[in-house]
Amino acid sequence: MLTDEAIIKIKAGDGGDGIASFRREKYVPKGGPDGGDGGAGGNIYFVCDANTHTLSDFARRKYFEATRGENGRDKRQHGKSAEDLYLRVPPGTVVKVDSEIFHDFTQASEKVLAARGGRGGLGNVHFATATHQTPRERTLGTKGEEKTFKLELKLLADVGLVGLPNSGKSTLLSRISNAKPKIADYPFTTLEPNLGVASYHEKSFVVADVPGLIEGASKGKGLGDKFLRHLERTKVLVHILDINSPDIAKDYRDIKNELKAWNEDLLSENEIIVLNKIDTLLPKEADKIAKKFTKDIKQNILTISAVSGEGTNELLKTVAQELK
Repeated sequence: MLTDEAIIKIKAGDGGDGIASFRREKYVPKGGPDGGDGGAGGNIYFVCDANTHTLSDFARRKYFEATRGENGRDKRQHGKSAEDLYLRVPPGTVVKVDSEIFHDFTQASEKVLAARGGRGGLGNVHFATATHQTPRERTLGTKGEEKTFKLELKLLADVGLVGLPNSGKSTLLSRISNAKPKIADYPFTTLEPNLGVASYHEKSFVVADVPGLIEGASKGKGLGDKFLRHLERTKVLVHILDINSPDIAKDYRDIKNELKAWNEDLLSENEIIVLNKIDTLLPKEADKIAKKFTKDIKQNILTISAVSGEGTNELLKTVAQELK
């Protein structure tokens, strides 16, 4: 299952304590202070990793803590600083703190400091003066930062397939790409987004199939509200509509309304409107319905059969042109 949301708590490492010690060697009765400083605590970083695809690691584990710096030692020896901790997230991850965006990871190898480790404390060697030659003062290491983050994954796809449940989006994705989504003759077969790489001539693009939308999806009905975020990064939306629907224009308007209710910016994306399942009708019937639908919405449309492949080459050509 695709894990695309998680809330985690992190704590950077505390700094090690400085120590108070005095030089003790034979024939050196008053060697003076020689307490070393503590080491720094480990920092915590978020790193964008192209080989990571979900947030599943953060679903299983909710708390991450970097190690503490070592305490100082005698003979003016510094404690060892702790190793940093790296939390790997997939491209497309948005990291938030209190609903504010902390960082949006879109490029592999991006690295951002999430929590800073504590500083090491000072040993008593720092407190020696001409009039205070046997200081017993030292300082403790400071605490590492503690934070709570919300992680949201938004898939990085060029094209988003949207439509009502059972409109044929998954069948189309399997037809035009290498993806193997679950396909069945009942609504809500798709329970999580699927990605596939499609191509037209020498141009390749990533296509995302999100679970079917229903009226009220943006308010939590069905599965739509959970996955609508994955459409926010796409450049082209392909509306897949069932030619057998009793009111295709209403289906189209319902989808548009849900997109607007979720994020109005989705309406500014290039869109391609497709009537699917023309293989279930006679050519004359399909053509008549397509002309009426075109007149109703006053926009150009494409007709395809995801099952037989009819019209899909023209669709890929149109997508490639829109992506230019």
